[in-house]
Amino acid sequence: MIALSLESVADIVGGRVEGDAEGVVVTGPVVIDGREAGPGSLFVAFVGEHADGHEHTPQAAANGAVAVLGTRATELPTVVVDDPQAALQRLASYVVAQVRHDDRLTVLAVTGSQGKTSTKDLMAAVLAEAGPTVATFGSFNNELGMPLTALRVGPDTRFLVLEMGARKRGHLTELTELVAPDVSVVLNVGTAHLGEFGSREAIAEAKGELVAALGAEGVAVLNADDERVAAMAALAPGRVLTFGTGADADVRVEELVLDRLGRPRFSLVTGGARADVVLQLVGAHQAANAAAATAAALAVGMTLEVAAGALNRVASLSKWRMELHELAGGVMLLNDSYNANPESMRAAIDALASIGADPAVARTVAVLGEMLELGDGSEESHRELGDYAAGRVDQLLVVGAGAKGIHDGATGSGGASVFVDDRAAAVAWLREQVAERDAVLVKASRGARLDEVAAALQ
Repeated sequence: MIALSLESVADIVGGRVEGDAEGVVVTGPVVIDGREAGPGSLFVAFVGEHADGHEHTPQAAANGAVAVLGTRATELPTVVVDDPQAALQRLASYVVAQVRHDDRLTVLAVTGSQGKTSTKDLMAAVLAEAGPTVATFGSFNNELGMPLTALRVGPDTRFLVLEMGARKRGHLTELTELVAPDVSVVLNVGTAHLGEFGSREAIAEAKGELVAALGAEGVAVLNADDERVAAMAALAPGRVLTFGTGADADVRVEELVLDRLGRPRFSLVTGGARADVVLQLVGAHQAANAAAATAAALAVGMTLEVAAGALNRVASLSKWRMELHELAGGVMLLNDSYNANPESMRAAIDALASIGADPAVARTVAVLGEMLELGDGSEESHRELGDYAAGRVDQLLVVGAGAKGIHDGATGSGGASVFVDDRAAAVAWLREQVAERDAVLVKASRGARLDEVAAALQ
């Protein structure tokens, strides 16, 4: 965060100061949770259906906050506005514009139906080799998360990496109007949020907004293996870089193999250059994410060699994303419980199957819950996933009524599957049934809260 007097904050967001603002300077993080405040913080208070953020001002102050942005006066000096969210967004736009002056800051944005967070994490790790980098925390990628991330930039920040999610057409346009990207990365067009968009074509149009937001000097980084993404090249006003496995991709994944824990080894090839990558992450799909991160790095002038070296050092991703834990008795737990859609479910099942190919693994167990926001095709998608999993893992444990289609699809295909009503029953079954040297995957949409099942196993 760049230092701003509270009077300056009020001017930027069009608010008025209540309380004594003399000498008050915001220097620390801008937060919407008083528990996360630190010295010099600005605490943004929202009034929700069940809570009033203004009432948590004392907590924010105790943690170091010096001022509040809200809709009424508080115990701290307060910038009073009608709409705190709009004010927060205006402040973020201003701060980025100041740091961006004279091309000191490059903004990279990434979107896609799946893999956004993992790719964002890889991009941040690679770009950090070239300069101070700020990136979205976790999946905080909406109209609140994006400005909060942008407000973390400081005078020395070289790269800002923004994960951007879209739940409707026009959403990415709204976000990019706040902070325009210099590099736009589009990973794929899948079925996540299909229930909200209605069709994959509509999802593609929404994702394409990130490419259309580029200026003439901007670079679009596109997945050559996804025809809907590749077609977005027509929307790019400037240069296009592609990644994928085909011969025409600018950054190609070649010679991909997996080790006994499902971790990919491969070569990245661009032009006449080649670099070997040995990821510490689980899943063949991580190779495509790494290629996307590498293409983004090339777009800002980094070398293939430096990018590959950084990828080799990445030891973990954001929480609950393909986390591999070794438990008592040699049990392997693959916790990918943050979110799910049909494509990411299949990728996680494939990763579990690759781990199960190791003779040291006794049995593979997939603990699967509901995939949300799939619309009218939800039941069919769950059944198809059950059929897919039945041929690849030894045992399924399906949790919750919304996921029962997975169980039905698996048993209909002759797979071994058990259905339980809730998380408590799932934990009880696993504690009774999981044995030494089993490999267990836990995955569902966030609303299913299967992270609690994974935590109980640990």
